[in-house]
Amino acid sequence: MDFLKSVVGKLVTGAVILAVFAAGLAWYHMAPADRSSMAGGAGRIVGWIIGVTAVPWAIFFLIQRVARLDSNAASSVFILLLTLLEAAGLAWMFQFTIHGSAAWTFFAVGILLAGVYNLLACDWIAERFE
Repeated sequence: MDFLKSVVGKLVTGAVILAVFAAGLAWYHMAPADRSSMAGGAGRIVGWIIGVTAVPWAIFFLIQRVARLDSNAASSVFILLLTLLEAAGLAWMFQFTIHGSAAWTFFAVGILLAGVYNLLACDWIAERFE
């Protein structure tokens, strides 16, 4: 069994090294305009992730107020509105132009993960600051 783990580990390591090399080579051969476009998009995504992470902590006073209502409906609406505002922020960062199925998939997965994060963070904040 240890032999199998060792072989699989070496194969996975080789695949990762090959993928990194291929990505670097593709980046090197990419046109400067395409490279700039990809870097700008990645920067916007990282900025949005930082914003999504910070928002529940910045509005903890609203989370406390909604938690005091002791209503699942109010909490659900609050989480939904928060997630929709973050979705609008992400769409705004990309000038409301999302082209292609891959872009829509990444957008949907990002919003879904933001909603789950909002739910967990707001629940934790509501429990801790009661």
